[in-house]
Amino acid sequence: MAARPNAGTKGVPRAERERQILAVASVAFGTHGFVGTNVADVARAAGISKPLVYAYFGSKEGLYAACLDRAGELLGDEIERVARGDVVGLERGVRTLEGMFGVLEEQRHVWRLLHDRSAPSTAEVATVVAAHTDRIHALAHEGVSELLALAGVRDALDVSAMTATWLGIVDSLMDWWVAHPEQSAADMVERVTRLVAALFTDAARATR
Repeated sequence: MAARPNAGTKGVPRAERERQILAVASVAFGTHGFVGTNVADVARAAGISKPLVYAYFGSKEGLYAACLDRAGELLGDEIERVARGDVVGLERGVRTLEGMFGVLEEQRHVWRLLHDRSAPSTAEVATVVAAHTDRIHALAHEGVSELLALAGVRDALDVSAMTATWLGIVDSLMDWWVAHPEQSAADMVERVTRLVAALFTDAARATR
């Protein structure tokens, strides 16, 4: 009997086998970092041979790039889902964070994977990082533009400065959350809602 097209090991379709490898590798990279992750350990955890990992992804860097791409799509798709909804301004910002917390609650290693300082700077990895960074930056710029327009602010440099500020706030909140595993996604949504309310109430008083 002829082998099935695109079949992986033990009759598992290649696409499914790749998903299994990426799921295991993402946990490893997100837990131990690029430097601390061994391809042999990934292969063992996925129940396959080390050569098969290289056959699918070419190298450790190729495996990492594929994990990054998977993680970037996960977050990017969630942020875009909120962006294409019917919320604007501060509510869009809070909903975006809520979506990110929800998506990552059971897989916080994904955030660590995306911010691994030990990651290589090869062209393959840099291309993936740039693509997802550009996508998220564009969505943030769009949301900030809407928010500032509601207040009558349309200066391009103001939008640029506030977009950079917003992205910094998001990164800081996510870093803090990942470092506090006892805090649930629901806890963080409540916290963010309180903080936003406090900050903007105080800002409104200051302008009176």
